[in-house]
This record gives sequence, C-alpha cells and structure tokens, in this order.
Amino acid sequence: MGHPVSHSLSPAIHTLFAEQTGEPVFYQAIAVEPGDFHNALLQFRDAGGKGLSITLPFKPDAFAASEQLTQRARQAGAVNTIWFDEQARVHGDNTDGIGLVTDIRDNQGIPIGGRRILILGAGGAVQGILGPLLAEAPACIVIANRTISKARDLVNAFAGDGKLSARGFNELAGESFDIVINGTSASLNAAVPPIPACVFADDALAYDLMYSTEATVFQSWSRDHGVKRSLDGLGMLVEQAAEAFYIWRGVRPQTQPVITMLRG
Repeated sequence: MGHPVSHSLSPAIHTLFAEQTGEPVFYQAIAVEPGDFHNALLQFRDAGGKGLSITLPFKPDAFAASEQLTQRARQAGAVNTIWFDEQARVHGDNTDGIGLVTDIRDNQGIPIGGRRILILGAGGAVQGILGPLLAEAPACIVIANRTISKARDLVNAFAGDGKLSARGFNELAGESFDIVINGTSASLNAAVPPIPACVFADDALAYDLMYSTEATVFQSWSRDHGVKRSLDGLGMLVEQAAEAFYIWRGVRPQTQPVITMLRG
C-alpha cells in the first residue's frame, strides 16, 4: 500500500520469491488515498488478506494502526510490514534496517562492526536503519543534517548509546568514515548534500538508500572523488522484502538471483 504505488518493484520481487520457493503467494500493489489508510487496512484484512508491505507516505500510519509492534518497529517509529494473527490483531515490523545491513554485510562482504559510519539526513528513512546498524557494533555513527537539531533529535531518540552523535553538514571537515550512507532525498533533485569529499576514508563504501536504473547523483559524485565502491539501495529493497516474506511465510528466499535479474 502506498501513494503513489504504481512504480513499486515489490510485486515483481515477491512474485519472483513465490516462484522460487513454491509458496502460494499472490502479491499486488494497492493505491490508497491519503487519509484513507486505516480504512483500507481493515478492508484488506476483512477480505482475507494476509500481509502488507507499506511504503510512502503511510509508514507512520501503519505504526499507529499496529496493535503489536516489534522492537525494530518501535526503534524506527514506522512500520513497513504488517501481518494479522488468528485473533485478527494487526502486527507491525520494520525490515528496512535489516535489509540495509544484510546488503552491506552479506551481499557485499563489508563488515559493519568496528567501522566509522556517517549517515546523511535525519528523516524517517534514517531513523528506520539506525537500530540494526547499531546492533552491528560500529565504532561510531555520526548523523549529519542541514538542520542539526533534527540530527540531535534522532540521537536523543536512541539515548544511552554513546556511539551516536550529531553534526551539521558544515561540521565534517577533517573527519573520515568507512561507510557513508546518503539518507536524504537530494538524489531526487539531482543534488548532493553539501559535504566535503574528505569524509570518505581509503576504501570507503558510499551507499545511497535510493535506487535507480542509472547511478544516482550521490554515487556519481562519490566516484568522481575517488570512491571505488558505491551502491544504490536496490539490494536493500530486495533484502527488506525477503525479510518480510520470511515473516509471512516462514521461508527465506534467495535474494541474489532477484537482485541480478532486477539489475539486468
């Protein structure tokens, strides 16, 4: 469910998962008008629906509608995966962060533990990935944002974890990081956050949460500044979908064939 939702790759991804695993899954995109999410959710459930993926702009609405929340969802403050139990109660999870971690750690073979991480942006997408990233025990995570108060709000939301700190974009001079994640929407506007190129350590990974058929603006900019490893968010998209499929069906699909097919 989303608005708009016609562009979503999720029906193709879950159809491929179903074919691969032999699970009897029918998955389609459902366009929902703003303000009508809760009604659409209950109609889907009452018609016999089993599970939902939630995309923009309804992740906060899905969080509010969930009667049972996982720890990941509570940390994210948003829900992207819903299912119903035998009493028809709504359960909510957030698989975005574990999707990102799996793509970096397993698909790319890049450890997160002990690494210095810079995250650009302080919106909902960034909050959704912080918990699973912290669970990997990085050396530190710096959240940088144009409005530093929003970055500080995220740090405070994870109060007690001394590995998190906030910066303004203009406060990054002289610092370098092993993993730099773009969680802003700047790529949509063909722009790059105003950060110095020195933020990339030797052999750094540049990762854009957005995905595209071509290299994103952030990927291209990082490559122009000597970064050899840059990725868009397609792998994360497929991995978060695989986690949702596992929640619904109890079967974990193989993701690499699907990522390869979509890249092609």
